[in-house]
Amino acid sequence: MYFNIKYMAHLSDKVNLISESQTIAMARKSRELKAKGIDIISLSLGEPDFKTPDVIKQAAIKAINEDFTYYTHVSGYIELREAIAQKFKRDNHLDYTADEIVVSTGAKQSIANAVLCLINPGDEVIIPAPYWVSYLEIIKLAGAVPIIIDTTLENDFKITASELKANITSKTRMMMFSTPCNPTGSVYSKQELRAIADVVKAYEELYIMSDEIYEHINFVGGHESMAQFTDIKDRVITINGVSKGFAMTGWRGGIMAAPKWLAQACDKMQGQFTSATCSITQKAMHAAMELPKESTYYMRDEFKKRRDIVLELMKEIPEFKINIPDGAFYVYPEVSSLFGKKYNGVTINNATDLSLFLLDEAFVAIVPGIAFGNDNYIRLSYATSEDKLREALKRIKEAVLKLS
Repeated sequence: MYFNIKYMAHLSDKVNLISESQTIAMARKSRELKAKGIDIISLSLGEPDFKTPDVIKQAAIKAINEDFTYYTHVSGYIELREAIAQKFKRDNHLDYTADEIVVSTGAKQSIANAVLCLINPGDEVIIPAPYWVSYLEIIKLAGAVPIIIDTTLENDFKITASELKANITSKTRMMMFSTPCNPTGSVYSKQELRAIADVVKAYEELYIMSDEIYEHINFVGGHESMAQFTDIKDRVITINGVSKGFAMTGWRGGIMAAPKWLAQACDKMQGQFTSATCSITQKAMHAAMELPKESTYYMRDEFKKRRDIVLELMKEIPEFKINIPDGAFYVYPEVSSLFGKKYNGVTINNATDLSLFLLDEAFVAIVPGIAFGNDNYIRLSYATSEDKLREALKRIKEAVLKLS
C-alpha cells in the first residue's frame, strides 16, 4: 500500500477497508524500476499493445473538430446507446433497448454502479475464484459479504451449477463472474451457462453479473452471453466495454446492459459520481459499435499465436502447471511446487514471494495469484510483443532454475 502510515488513521474506514489493485501496484513498481534504467519486461497489466483502429480515432477527431465537447446524457447520448443495442442484437442475439444501457467511464465503473445500486450491507455475493481483482474490493465497499468458491486448474477454473447452488443462502443477492475470464482465460460454453442459469432461475432475488469485456478475444468459437436465456434475462447484468476488444484502454468507455429500472438507478448513481463519460470517447465508442466483429479478428488471432508461444515455452519451466486458456490474454500457472525453495537467502513461500523474486532476479513483472484469490498461482499477460514474451519466458526459466 502506498499510503503514508502516519496518515492512515485520518482516512475513512471505507478506503482503509479496500486494498490497492495489485495489477496496478506491479505496473507502478515496473515503471519505477524502468525509470532507474533497469530493463523490466512487464507482463502485469491487461493492456493490448495494439493501436486503436484508425476509423475509431477518426471518429474522435471529427467529434473534436465539430465541437462535440459538451455534457451528454449521463448514460450516454441516445444514438450511441441505440448503436450499442444494435451491436448486442447483431453480435450476441440479445434484445436491449437504449434505455436499458448505461455508458460509463470503463467496465469497472459499470460494475461498481450495479453493485452499489443492488447490494446492501450484509448481503452475500458469490464470486468464483480466481476472480478479477476489483470484484472483491467493490463488494467490500458496498458492505456486503463475499462468498468465494474456489475452482481448480483441472476444471479450467470454472464454477459448476452444483457448486453455485450449494453456496446460495437466504442472504445471497448476486453472483458475479467473467467469461472470457480474467485472470484465467477460461471461457464458459453455452451448456455451462445454461446450467448456471437454471440455478439462478429458482431464486427470484438472485442477480447475476456477467462480465464480458473480453468477448472479442475468444479462441473457441462464438462468444456466449448469459443474457441469452430469456427466462433469467431480467436478472442478468451484462458488463462490456471497448478497452480490450478495440485496444482502447485509455479512452475509458464501459457498457452496462440491464433491466430498465436498474439502468435508471445506475444513471442516478453515476450522475452523482462522474456524470457522463467523455463526449469524445462516446463518439469513438459509437464508431467501434458499428464495426463488424470480424474487424477485430486480427488482434484475436495474434493473441492466440502469442498464447501458443507462451504455453510452449512455459513447458520448459520446472514446476509450472498450466492448462490451455480459451480466451482473454492471460496464462495462470500453478507454482506451489516451487514453495520452500531458496536462492541467495531468499525463500519462496508463496506466489507473492515468487513474483517479487522474478521481478528482482529476472526483471520480469507479473501478478501474484493472491490478487485473484489464491497465492498458489501467478498471472502473466501476453498482451505484448512476441520478442518480449520470448525474452521474458527465457528470463523466468533461468531464474527458476536457480532455485533449489
